[in-house]
Amino acid sequence: MVTLRPQRPADLALLVGADTPFDDFGPLAPSPYPAPSRLDDAGAYAVVDEQGELAGEVSWHWRGWGPNAGSRCPMIGIWVRPEHRGRGVGAAAQRRVAELFFTHTTANRVEAHTDVDNVAEQRALERAGFTREGVTRGAQWRDGCYRDGVLYAVLRADLR
Repeated sequence: MVTLRPQRPADLALLVGADTPFDDFGPLAPSPYPAPSRLDDAGAYAVVDEQGELAGEVSWHWRGWGPNAGSRCPMIGIWVRPEHRGRGVGAAAQRRVAELFFTHTTANRVEAHTDVDNVAEQRALERAGFTREGVTRGAQWRDGCYRDGVLYAVLRADLR
């Protein structure tokens, strides 16, 4: 069982975010594009394990579908501290955040995207109830080149 809570200033030293020059695949290469100035409706929760330890964070931003982005859904992402990996924390946190969106918003779909080589995350998403929808060719800039990813989603009806 995991708990999601607002992040606290004391959490920051334990969480890896955009200020690190590395990710789980090695050094980050600079993007050829400028970072967006802001992401509307974005947020994050701290992930706390059964022992009350900070295990990571789950974040989201809203993506639009259709003309004028009339339909929206949250795209979630997760980072789990290395010492907490392999224990189901990521799957539980991702399912919990999807349940929160379905309980407190009108979203019908929650998406997640991961690197094609991140098999552990793909398994965690499937355990959380997400369905693999396909490969997104050249969709992300990582390690100095565009890389393929895998798109997953869970629908409101899937978790009933």
